[in-house]
Amino acid sequence: MIGSDGEKKLQEKYETKSRANSFYKNQVLTYLNENMISFLKRMELCFIATADTKGECDSSLRSGEPNFCLVVDNKTMIYPEYRGNGVLASLGNILENPHIGMLFLDFTQDKIGLHINGKAKIIDNDDLNVKLSEDQLPAFERESERAVRWVQVSIEEAYIHCSKLIPFMQKVDQSMLWGTDDVKLKGGDYFKSKNCPQSL
Repeated sequence: MIGSDGEKKLQEKYETKSRANSFYKNQVLTYLNENMISFLKRMELCFIATADTKGECDSSLRSGEPNFCLVVDNKTMIYPEYRGNGVLASLGNILENPHIGMLFLDFTQDKIGLHINGKAKIIDNDDLNVKLSEDQLPAFERESERAVRWVQVSIEEAYIHCSKLIPFMQKVDQSMLWGTDDVKLKGGDYFKSKNCPQSL
């Protein structure tokens, strides 16, 4: 069954059921088709959403070079986890609750997005055992040098995010500072939170 109970209730309330059913029928797949796979090979960033068992949510950004999120097959993908601040908020949620929402947005070329929803699991580097095509191996080897671990996603839904509200942006070349602990280069205390009371 596509769509949550909450979606269905609101579609009835706001009389959008016919539009929603048309979208489900024509745009929502339970796998990645060839066009989606080609799109993912260009992507350099992804927004992810996770929640713990109490339903408390976290959203985060994952990024890398093009094709950093690797399609293993049309129902499975993997993405690398790099060294971060040590909080492990997203991974902690995945450990409790495997549901994950991913949003890939193309801001610079086609101004379109791809949603992927599924179930995630954490895989240590030594335990990663996936079959990749020859054209994926260079990306895998590149990301493996930086990855602390990986997340494998079993795909349950894949569908378009329409272009009308995606801003068009221009890509600027910059060097990525992988794994730096330099406070200034990481953004430091940009919001001046360090000396604020933690709660009010």
